[in-house]
Amino acid sequence: MKIELTVNGTRNEPDVKPGDTLLDTLRSLGYASVKDGCANGDCGTCAVLLGERAVAACLIFSGQADGAQITTIEGFASADGQLHPLQQTMLDTGGVQCGYCIPGMILTAADLLRREPDASREEVATYLAGNLCRCTGYTKQLEAIDLAAEMLRGENL
Repeated sequence: MKIELTVNGTRNEPDVKPGDTLLDTLRSLGYASVKDGCANGDCGTCAVLLGERAVAACLIFSGQADGAQITTIEGFASADGQLHPLQQTMLDTGGVQCGYCIPGMILTAADLLRREPDASREEVATYLAGNLCRCTGYTKQLEAIDLAAEMLRGENL
């Protein structure tokens, strides 16, 4: 069946099978940042913004996303290429190690900061509990999110 997805502002009309996940479809469209880490919603490496809400793309059937606006990390920077504060602070603090988990972590943090711009470090840590990182102890990522939150206060994500 043919569906319509707008990914990072670009309209796509992929043919999908009933069992295809949004992860499968996004990967087939070339979005390499959406990774298949666990295929059951436990790791956060496939997180994307569906509308403004972070979701595990491995748990959403492509047909369920028909007509949706999707944002991946490839489309998160501004149109002129300036990194989003969450991206920049991850780089500035050394929160990016191997990078495998970072796209999902950034998009999940963006969802939280949109909802709760004054989230405490404990709230951020709880919200990111579904984003697994094997390289770090999460300290630098939490620091990056705190710094980005300071930059974004009073602005919309």
